Amino acid sequence: MSRKKYAVASTALIAAGVIALAGVNWLSSDGTSTELEAPGVVAANFLDGSLTKAITTEECTLSNGEKSTCYRIEVTGAPVDTKIGPFCPESTSSTAEVTGIWLDGENLYNADGQFIMDLSTIYKDVKWKLYDDSGKVNVTDTKEAFQGAARPDVQEVYKYHCVEGTWEWTETTKPVPTSILVPVKPVLAGETSSPRGNLGVTINGLVISASAPVDAILGAYTIAAFDDCGGHFNPTAGYHLHAYTGCEGVEYESHIDNPDAETKIIGYAMDGVAVFAPLSSKSTIKLDECNGRTTAKDGYHYYAQSAEKNLVVKCVKGLTAVDPLASNEGPGGQGAPAIDTAAAAKKLGITETELKDAFGNKMPPDFASAAKKLGITEAELKLKLGVK
Repeated sequence: MSRKKYAVASTALIAAGVIALAGVNWLSSDGTSTELEAPGVVAANFLDGSLTKAITTEECTLSNGEKSTCYRIEVTGAPVDTKIGPFCPESTSSTAEVTGIWLDGENLYNADGQFIMDLSTIYKDVKWKLYDDSGKVNVTDTKEAFQGAARPDVQEVYKYHCVEGTWEWTETTKPVPTSILVPVKPVLAGETSSPRGNLGVTINGLVISASAPVDAILGAYTIAAFDDCGGHFNPTAGYHLHAYTGCEGVEYESHIDNPDAETKIIGYAMDGVAVFAPLSSKSTIKLDECNGRTTAKDGYHYYAQSAEKNLVVKCVKGLTAVDPLASNEGPGGQGAPAIDTAAAAKKLGITETELKDAFGNKMPPDFASAAKKLGITEAELKLKLGVK
């Protein structure tokens, strides 16, 4: 399928106050080194304006129970180098140049007017009709409609809609900063895993979310359209990514002459390993079970899966960090970010550090103990954190 191309503007890099440990050996759980090497997070790779503050370090507990040191990385939640949207077609005559995309885990489509008319054929169900007799597409065009449709249990009145949102219709009305905790030294796990919830962050300021709940979306006869960058809005998470396209479609300029050309770094996974843009579909490079490989220049790193997969990071080979305040599922199960500790601390009238210190590194989080340390009730603490 042909895809339209969008150029990504270059942005100056910054040198935040963290020096990554290049060439760090991965370690097995018994402390023996392996041949895999991963540089870990390099702060200077993040684009100017993508972080809310300089990356910091803190003591942490890894997923196997070991104590370690982690980086705290907080992204702004808004892309600093790309334009958000468009998403849905206005009518059945809208072209791909003025609309976004749709991906369902198997195929990538231009979400244009023709796609809307073809839905009953694509999904083999005559109930699919998201437009009226004049060709006008049913699009969520109010805050009420957006919030009623952009959820796993779509309200009945907003079924048969193409769903799109704006910052103004989200719960915060602005970008949602999200922090993640990743090991300073990537450590080899005993087996691969697929993190639940957030999968990592991009160097241009976004959360890499878990797969969009395509079955629930299609089951409600809705299309939660993505823009050409693979992102869309939901009421809680704001704008977030479910796929990586480079905003240029699935083919990249670097692959025109050499399908095995190395791609660029786009972010970091939750185990601290770098994620690169997808390789060409014609590449002959052999990757491991997590879409990763080791090179002399970049050490061990992953490659994002092709956009139609609806999952950027296939799996991780390293241990992840236990973040007591992170939400495993995300509100609504649609890849929402971890708890906004800064906002919660503000509501409680304390600093973010005081809030985190109250929880320590316990997993699962001990809300009763944390509430006692803060001198409030457990119910009040959960309310401020947005935890049920």
